[in-house]
Amino acid sequence: MEINMMTDAVKITIKNLSIAFGNTEVLKGVNLDIEPGELFSFLGPSGSGKSTLLRAIAGFGPRPKGSIFIGKEEVAQQLPWERNVGMVFQSYALWPHMTVWKNVAFGLEERRVPRRKIRERVDEVLEMVGLLQLAERRPSQLSGGQQQRVALARTIVVKPMVLLLDEPLSNLDANLRVQMRREILELQRKLRVTTIFVTHDQEEANTISDRIAVLNHGIIQQVGSPLKLYDEPSNRFVANFLGTVNLMDGTVHHGDNGYFFKVPDGTSFPLGKTEVKQGICTAMFRPQNLRIVRNKKTSKGSSIQLSGIIKHREFLGSRIRYTILVGEQNLLVDDTHESNCTTMDVGETVLLQLERDLVRILPS
Repeated sequence: MEINMMTDAVKITIKNLSIAFGNTEVLKGVNLDIEPGELFSFLGPSGSGKSTLLRAIAGFGPRPKGSIFIGKEEVAQQLPWERNVGMVFQSYALWPHMTVWKNVAFGLEERRVPRRKIRERVDEVLEMVGLLQLAERRPSQLSGGQQQRVALARTIVVKPMVLLLDEPLSNLDANLRVQMRREILELQRKLRVTTIFVTHDQEEANTISDRIAVLNHGIIQQVGSPLKLYDEPSNRFVANFLGTVNLMDGTVHHGDNGYFFKVPDGTSFPLGKTEVKQGICTAMFRPQNLRIVRNKKTSKGSSIQLSGIIKHREFLGSRIRYTILVGEQNLLVDDTHESNCTTMDVGETVLLQLERDLVRILPS
């Protein structure tokens, strides 16, 4: 018999949420909307407030100031067991003396669900995560990935309105992390449950998320899709945190031929006629946006041209990363590596090409 494990997806709304531990304010007036059925990530470095925000939604930690709505219900002052949310902890928190089956059934037993329903739901969710054949094993007899599946199964079997995942992949090796994040995404899509995933790993967030909130020092820096955040960061922190980036501090000026960017060492390049805010700012572009011009006859006159000296070369498999000194600034350039391709040597002077529309101007 197939049991419907899906719930109606709910929206999460957070308004003016602040949390302090003593005199230390960890979250500072957070406002956020998470849409029904989204897989949404909180991304940031250690101490940014991402786990505190997740735990606040679950009901753990100090009572916050502000509001948290799950659907239409305001839950900020409710106790954890009064909210229909499920949380998978970083440590998995499995009962070591119980079998896999008993671990998954525990929440249903506490809710006094009829035994027949418990058997049906536990068997179905174990089949869903591929562990039905291991139902009589104990956690110590499982691999890390299998333990994580048990923790997921134990959480989703009670049909939570919201699924909260607190760095669930951090205890796994690199290859298993890739596999498990795909499985989490497939499971979330199947259940259609609103899910929040906390991580400090930008690759995890980029590959698994519909949208991401980047946090730093308890403040949301930017919210958007992975592509939006990567291509159009709103500030230096977001640009730096989501991938490798070149940042040049300088000023934007307006001249006869449009806007141009100038750094203190005298290096300058045109930005074109598109209106840009003048004054002190930062020019941002990614290493793959720069191209080494090997044949100067093929260089495009409308693009930005920069000359520099190769200071370092690093082989990264699919690409070669050069550090090139342009003026007084070291720029990173990623050159695609193919078999028998010609590499540049340290000490060589090279011409770089950069399309104007790939430069983003950020506030300093």
